[in-house]
Amino acid sequence: MSVQYRNNVHIAGNGPVTIVFSHGFGCDQTMWRFVAPAYAQRYRTILFDLVGSGGSDLSAYDRKKYGSLHGYADDLLEILDAYAPGPVVFVGHSVSAMIGLLASIKAPKRFAAQVMVGPSPSFINDGDYVGGFNREDIGILLQTMEDNFAAWSEKVAPMIMGAPNRPELGTELIESFCRNDPSIAKHFARVTFLADHRADLPKSTVPALILQCSDDLIVPREVGAYMQRCMPNSILAVIDNVGHCPHLSAPSASSRVIDEFLAQTLG
Repeated sequence: MSVQYRNNVHIAGNGPVTIVFSHGFGCDQTMWRFVAPAYAQRYRTILFDLVGSGGSDLSAYDRKKYGSLHGYADDLLEILDAYAPGPVVFVGHSVSAMIGLLASIKAPKRFAAQVMVGPSPSFINDGDYVGGFNREDIGILLQTMEDNFAAWSEKVAPMIMGAPNRPELGTELIESFCRNDPSIAKHFARVTFLADHRADLPKSTVPALILQCSDDLIVPREVGAYMQRCMPNSILAVIDNVGHCPHLSAPSASSRVIDEFLAQTLG
């Protein structure tokens, strides 16, 4: 099976640097449509779907391999080996930010920089660590998803999206969730919401931008501050936006912050 077919890889643009965009849970590469095209005018861009999502090869979904985020990180490195001639800038939303982090630890020379949009190393509160949810909350969330995935999507997706002035984006996220194979989505959700990669944060030395929204129901502000303290070569930027998907609800503000980071990092 080719990497291109497995991950539905699409390449655009032509430039001295390659930027790779990776989507979050329940989404696909179309979620970058307000951001990626502008970068394709200056850079080479790669978009792809995580296995089990979007236009990826669903038959390639292996529950053992993807029982942790390391399986996705290995896929990412294979995509870079196949399509990226030099160090890349990796832009990952939500869970993909952690996938990029793990890949950057395994192969730091493959990365010039990483942009982490709404990242969280752990969603579960633990002592002084504020992840946003108690363990019981996560258990209820996952059980509700198991009981009725469609109903869960209709309730939760608009809350994740935020963007109170653009309800159509919440509807789009509902539809995106519901296009996924429910059995795969439920498994991926458990891997996503039960993961704990706090101990991995100091291991990543690749320059990193942590991009957060001022009001994010899924990832509270404390998470970004924690990550910035733990990651040795990182900066934190908070944009004024409600929701967990600023690349959709605040693309201009997101791009400005990313451009400033790239100018400082790439020169």
